[in-house]
Amino acid sequence: MTLTMRVFLVLFLLFSLSTNNIAFAEEYAVPHSGSPYLPLNDLKNGEILHLPTGLKVNFDQMQNAISSSRVIYIGETHDNIEAHRAQLEIIEDLAKRFPGKISVGMEMFRRSAQQNLNQWNKGELSSGQFKNLFRKNWGNGYALYKSIFEFLNKNHIPLIGLKSSKKTEDTFRGNDQPGQNDLPKIDFNDRYHRPFSMSIFGGHQAMEKPYRMLLLWEETMAQTVADFLKNPSNINSKLVILAGGFHVQYGFGIPKRAFRRVPHSYSIVLPTVTELPPELEDREMDVKHVSIPLYSADYAWKIQYKVLPENKVKLGVLLENSENTVRIKSVSANSNAELAGLKDGDLLLAIDGIKLIDIEDLTDKLKRLVIGDRARLIVKRGLEEMDIEIQFMEPNQ
Repeated sequence: MTLTMRVFLVLFLLFSLSTNNIAFAEEYAVPHSGSPYLPLNDLKNGEILHLPTGLKVNFDQMQNAISSSRVIYIGETHDNIEAHRAQLEIIEDLAKRFPGKISVGMEMFRRSAQQNLNQWNKGELSSGQFKNLFRKNWGNGYALYKSIFEFLNKNHIPLIGLKSSKKTEDTFRGNDQPGQNDLPKIDFNDRYHRPFSMSIFGGHQAMEKPYRMLLLWEETMAQTVADFLKNPSNINSKLVILAGGFHVQYGFGIPKRAFRRVPHSYSIVLPTVTELPPELEDREMDVKHVSIPLYSADYAWKIQYKVLPENKVKLGVLLENSENTVRIKSVSANSNAELAGLKDGDLLLAIDGIKLIDIEDLTDKLKRLVIGDRARLIVKRGLEEMDIEIQFMEPNQ
């Protein structure tokens, strides 16, 4: 036996022994946060990396590959408008490839909202009613998803609510045996999901209850995916899931829990930010590193972090939503609102012809204005409606 062969056998045996030890060592993990071949920091904005191979692909190549999947998970950072742009591009392309065969499931709606979502898809729910439904299920942020909603509605693409109902959550809080009383069966023991989740929570034992609720959300969303796959009417259809990146990253959140119920083909696309702009650095989380021997996704799509711009102009009021319109709770002294004659209790019905359903409608309009601009407000005071012009000057001017 040659020296080279002896060296090879020694190295092979050492490697075999080390891998046996590694199998039980928590220190072992895919490097670069789940990107084994190329650090995600090395990607340029707009580049897409196939994580299992470390090869860069273009958008069409990624779409060709994920088109074979029954379920396509697309993660997001909720307030990043670039993540939602990427989601919309994927949905638009899939809708062209598979017309009439695409549905979209969203974390932002509860399962209990499905009847209303079906009405919206059929055109039986007004935009105002749909917006109220979003706010009831998720809260603020409608503007972030507006382009996605408009595309789904225009093309009659079914929208599916994924998340557990408030009733289910209340039942879960008082039930020690998930899987009973119509609660989903929950896997509490994923060896990587738990430490990763607890690292996000700060690793405190006091966070056990929030972790249990996180499991309920993910198992319920997974059950919704499984219900879609088991429905005979969806046999030729694909489901696109839009959810927070945490719920799909590494696959042990929704994807694994759905696969446990119904084995199926799926792909995970993760719009990925590796550097925060200076003005958003306060959003960065200080999370304890957890070693995870899993790819973070199938594809990482490098994007920038962009949030909706702050209003350049100030109205100078404290507002509240009130029966499909906006009510002024109080008017600040020397504000633009006071100078225009607005008063406490006034209802703001419209601005420049745009009907105001809620505060977000008003702020969306104000974002497009600059100092010096004027706008016309339709205001209701008591039983009287008034047309008021307001000019937006520097605050306290």
